[in-house]
Amino acid sequence: MNREPTFSRQELHQGLLIERVLPAVAVGEEVHGDPPPAAGQRALFPAEEREVAGAGDKRRREFTTARRCARRALARLGLAPVALPVGPTGAPVWPAGVTGSITHCDGYRAAAAARTADLAGLGIDAEPHAPVPPAVRDGITSASERAHLDRLHDIRPGVHWDRLLFSAKESVYKACSSRTLRALHFEDAEVAFSPETGTFTAYLTAEALVLTGRWHVSDGILLTAAAATGGTPSRARSGG
Repeated sequence: MNREPTFSRQELHQGLLIERVLPAVAVGEEVHGDPPPAAGQRALFPAEEREVAGAGDKRRREFTTARRCARRALARLGLAPVALPVGPTGAPVWPAGVTGSITHCDGYRAAAAARTADLAGLGIDAEPHAPVPPAVRDGITSASERAHLDRLHDIRPGVHWDRLLFSAKESVYKACSSRTLRALHFEDAEVAFSPETGTFTAYLTAEALVLTGRWHVSDGILLTAAAATGGTPSRARSGG
C-alpha cells in the first residue's frame, strides 16, 4: 500500500499564495524549496520514477516536490494518492474527473486541482518577478499587447507586466490543453490585464474561446491562474 508523504507544518507556507489566484471551486498546495519526504515514505510512484530516470538533481527535486503538492491537492478533493505521469504534451495526467496543473520556479513549487464537473480546464504558472529580455517580449506579444503593457507600466511601474503576460499565456495554454486539437503558441492568445482587480482575460480567436484568470505578485514571485468553464465557449474578440 502506497502512503503519500506529508508536509510538516514548517514546510507549508502559511496563507497560500496560489489560492489567491484560483477560482473558488479549485484547491491549491504549494511549498517553498524541496523538503525531503519523511523517513520510510515514498516520494514518487514507479510510473513517475521512470519519468525522471537519469534526470539531473534539480529536475528530480522540482518534479518530486510538485507531485507531492499535487497529491495534497487531490486529497483536499477527497481523492486517494495516485501516480501523475507525464502525458503526450508534457502535462501531468490527472485522474478521471479531475483537471489540474503543476508549476515550479526557483524555490517555489505549486499544484492546483478541481473537478471537471466544476471546471473544464485549469492552468497555473509561477515565474520569478523579473523582466523578460526585449527579444523575448517581442516574441510573445502582439503590437496591441505591447501597447497595453506600456499603458500598464505607466499605471503600475512596480510590476513586470511583460513577465506577467508570459505567465498568463502559460496558464491559458495549460487550461486549454484538453479543449484544443493542436498545440497553442504565444501568438494564439491575446491577453488583457486589469490592474485594479488582479484579473485578466485571454481571447483565443481561432479557437473561439475566452478564458478568465487572476494574477498576484509578492515575495519575488508572480502567479497566474486561468480557468476554462464547461459551458459553450464565449465568442472571442481581439483584446488590447
